[in-house]
Amino acid sequence: MNRQGFGLSVLKQTTVLLAASLAFLSPAYAARYHYVCHHYAHHRRVCHRYLVHRYIHHPVYRRVDLSHPYVRSSEALVIDVHGRRVLYAKRADGVTPMASITKLMTTLVVAEAHQPLGEYLTVTRADMMPYSHLPLGARLTRAQFFHLALMSSENRAAHVLARNYPGGVAAIVRAMNAKARALGMMHTHYVEPTGLSPGDVSTPDDLARLVLAASHNAILRRYSTSPGYAIRVGRWRLPYYPTDPLVRNRLWRIVVQKTGFTDPAGHCLVMDTWIDHRDIVMVLMHSWGRYTGFADAQRVRQWLTARFQERRTEQVAATRSRNWSTVASR
Repeated sequence: MNRQGFGLSVLKQTTVLLAASLAFLSPAYAARYHYVCHHYAHHRRVCHRYLVHRYIHHPVYRRVDLSHPYVRSSEALVIDVHGRRVLYAKRADGVTPMASITKLMTTLVVAEAHQPLGEYLTVTRADMMPYSHLPLGARLTRAQFFHLALMSSENRAAHVLARNYPGGVAAIVRAMNAKARALGMMHTHYVEPTGLSPGDVSTPDDLARLVLAASHNAILRRYSTSPGYAIRVGRWRLPYYPTDPLVRNRLWRIVVQKTGFTDPAGHCLVMDTWIDHRDIVMVLMHSWGRYTGFADAQRVRQWLTARFQERRTEQVAATRSRNWSTVASR
């Protein structure tokens, strides 16, 4: 906005815009909106431009298009698990780096090795990966390393799990590639266990298979959807939070999830969730905004809810039509 055109303070401008927003949410606020604009008449044009952009032109606030969701991620796949149907696909066969989605396979392979969860492991110099907060010498149980690797995408935690896998890092990478082939992930390849390498590549179609496999593992279900966790390292308490804010949203019923980010991969999000009593797998890859993947997930959820509701309405209407046809024929 150009300051020269406004004689109001920032607080008054905020009041006008807030009142305009609330007017759209409830008729009870409409009077307040007109009252504010009456006193600040020369700002009506500003309010109008704001409302047009916020509620008309902005794609999130348009009427839901039932033909497809407005997904900004470069690659995406949405599957109805029980119905065995692809609900939406966008370059689902494109091979792309998967960033920390790799940790989903790492933890799945380690979990299936059935090593003791209560065994204590130590962070060594071999585990000093970038973008991590675990200090050198931290001693935690294997279950705690699972927790941090899945919930907070801790690179050092994932590397500790991989290094303590029977045979070490090289063995787990081979096991990860073998597991991918067993799951039918024919376009997936792993070169290391954390996802920092651009050589860890996959497709949305392959990752949907991985998410389904992960959803059947109790360890991955529990720790990937944790709302928060804190560890003690010496005298210090280190809090950790989920990289996926949707797990703390009560409107979502997430079974398993994982996020990831590197410069080559962009922002990535995969999850198995329940929407309108249906088991849905979402894969959203190569999003360049930090919150684009989460916004895409919200848009997909809104789209599916509207689509399922319309289908139920059509079914009820068809049933009533048949009933009335039967009554009329008597």
